[in-house]
Amino acid sequence: MKLTPVIPFEPTTTDEIAEGPEWIAQVKWDGIRLLTYYDGRSVKLYNRKTNERTLHYPEIAAISEYCRAQSVILDGEVIALGADGKPSFYEVMRRDGIRRMEKVAFVQRQVPIFYMIFDVLYANGEWVTACSLAERQRLLQELVSPTPTVQLVDNFASGRELFQLIEQQGMEGVIVKNLTSTYAINGKDARWQKKKNYRDLIAVVGGVTMRDQTVNSLLLGLYDNQGALWYIGHAGTGKLTQSDWRSLTDKIQPLIQADMPFCNKPERMGTAIWLKPQLTAKIQYTEWASGHSLRQPSIQGFVDIPARQCTFET
Repeated sequence: MKLTPVIPFEPTTTDEIAEGPEWIAQVKWDGIRLLTYYDGRSVKLYNRKTNERTLHYPEIAAISEYCRAQSVILDGEVIALGADGKPSFYEVMRRDGIRRMEKVAFVQRQVPIFYMIFDVLYANGEWVTACSLAERQRLLQELVSPTPTVQLVDNFASGRELFQLIEQQGMEGVIVKNLTSTYAINGKDARWQKKKNYRDLIAVVGGVTMRDQTVNSLLLGLYDNQGALWYIGHAGTGKLTQSDWRSLTDKIQPLIQADMPFCNKPERMGTAIWLKPQLTAKIQYTEWASGHSLRQPSIQGFVDIPARQCTFET
């Protein structure tokens, strides 16, 4: 049977963490959602937008090293660690952002990744999405043998206690899941809930500013439900290295345009170089200020998400 990529189940956002015997908590990793598809003959890897990533992660594509199923769809997250030993979105994007596949082996040595598996949708010729989470987790234990690279995500009884630890460690957040929940393909509901330790979003790059002929900040925007792009702030700090800024300077050249793409005026309008709204980036911030404006935005990395999907509602 040919396995067609699907859009995975997503959690809703919550401020109050659900507790009780029917709820388990898991660490929310700052990584890339990745589903593994094995039809008994070949392995394919796809992210949550159904973009293929098979060649990017050969250590995950080697499924016989960690999974004994005759066919399977696994759901998990790819993470990479920063210098502080914590999951780093910037580091994992060094792997996920590769466009010349001949570089994979070199970057693989530079940036080791880990595949954190937390669910199974299909196993040995049968869909198991109608089974409860508790049943699917038991099946995972039977099918997957952890390796130094591939791990099963741990369950914690108390989401509130786990969140306290996450706060202390400065990590991304927690997800709580109802053990009775089925798996809703292309679904999003409160049977899975996430609480973040810090806020982030995916924004469109509508312009840049330059210093000494090199980009030094991004002008960011989000689309409203009428399709208008609103300026929400600028960011010049974060995880990008000087080499990244130089590469970005080259990358934007085909995107430069005369017209401002935003429907409202940025405060740095006088020195801005306008871009076709195609680049997208993950931005961490502290809070929304008045008037569609981010407070203390910080660049975490560029992502492979269409600009039109960057809206105020997501």
